[in-house]
Amino acid sequence: MEKNKFAKETTSPLIVNIKDENTSQSNSSKDPPSPKQPFFIGVAGGTASGKTTVCNMINTQLHDHRVVLISQDSFYHSLSEKMLQKVNEYNFDHPDAFDTKLLLSTMEKLKRGQPVDIPNYDFTTHKRIESARQIHHADIVILEGILVLHDSGVRNILNMKIFVDEDSDVRLARRMQRLAIERGRNIANVLDQYSRFVKPSFEEFVLPTKKYADIIIPSGGDNDVAKDLIVQNIRMKLGQHDLCKIYSNVFVIFSTFQIKGMHTLIRDVKATKHDFAFYSDRLIRLVVEHGLGHLPFSEKQVITPTGSVYSGVIFCSRLCGVSVIRSGESMENALRACCKGIKIGKILIHGHGTNGRQLVYEKLPKDIASRHVLLLDPVLATGNSAVKAISLLLKKGVPESNIIFLNLVAAPQGINAVCERFPMIKLVTSEIDVSLNESSHVIPGLGEFGDRYFATDD
Repeated sequence: MEKNKFAKETTSPLIVNIKDENTSQSNSSKDPPSPKQPFFIGVAGGTASGKTTVCNMINTQLHDHRVVLISQDSFYHSLSEKMLQKVNEYNFDHPDAFDTKLLLSTMEKLKRGQPVDIPNYDFTTHKRIESARQIHHADIVILEGILVLHDSGVRNILNMKIFVDEDSDVRLARRMQRLAIERGRNIANVLDQYSRFVKPSFEEFVLPTKKYADIIIPSGGDNDVAKDLIVQNIRMKLGQHDLCKIYSNVFVIFSTFQIKGMHTLIRDVKATKHDFAFYSDRLIRLVVEHGLGHLPFSEKQVITPTGSVYSGVIFCSRLCGVSVIRSGESMENALRACCKGIKIGKILIHGHGTNGRQLVYEKLPKDIASRHVLLLDPVLATGNSAVKAISLLLKKGVPESNIIFLNLVAAPQGINAVCERFPMIKLVTSEIDVSLNESSHVIPGLGEFGDRYFATDD
């Protein structure tokens, strides 16, 4: 491989540079993935720039998700015997040194939810060894390497692209520390390899990929402010569903392993009646608490037992609940536990043949028009019942912006039906499912919620 001309290295003076996705070129790979696909993060930068430090920090702080770290180094080509005889002449920082075709295939399989084998590369023999690391599933995949952003195919899969920027002298010092001092490499050989291959390849192949980055981190892995901003940005994107970007009034509570575990238990067809009701109650409480956070509030100062002043807030006290009979009644206890003495109204809507949903019964507080209303229904499927219930509340004089609709599981069709018709309400749910089947049941769903909760199913 030819030696390349040196180019002047530049670093950004900014703490962190996060591109505005609304002003950059349209690229579907920047959108957060569907719930079944991992969120791909690419971390690139020169050798010893601090990429590993950034990756470890992301892995540590995103402990609520299954994070898998993949190094581009695992995809080095094995050297032939002839190449091994002149290994000192081999440029390991050149794009051709990597099996990018295999890397791209591996990422595409992960994106489809398929298990993959990550090669195990031996840097002593410069060959892949038989044992490989198998990955079955991941919420987040972090791909780290000097040339992660070089190939357009790999870039298009990444949901977030990070470039770790560090001064060349600092990187050289770290490389000397790592190879010469810690690994016992000859200092002259380390410097020779750096000047012949590492620095020219950085300037020709690595540094130009900086323009593709969504986030640029100056000062490498020592930039704590930038690392915190990255984690916040990732959390925000992971918490977003595509529908949340379309409808600003749709809110999905942040998913953790606890929440995912409770959903796993209540969705299991083998769940006992006791377990179904117990874990449904826990999830309902979380949804209710989140919904209450959308109420208007005013600032208030109080005196603490120590005689100090505490500046806090007090929420709107004029509110009531309205449950859609009968599954909505399962959410009443959680609401009463959070709001002492709250009034709760009832609405019964039933399907009559081909006439759609019909209002059968309603009993609401007489002064409901002056209250904020928490509408309770654990499953949003087609949205027909919800539209009927909300229409009744509006007819009773409740302002549309005063309605907060709470449920555990929502189908995209139901969200579309409700939010298109009532753009001013707030819709709070714990998970958005995939779709509806031909029977208008939510998929994957959790069955007939009322029957399972009140133990009236077969």
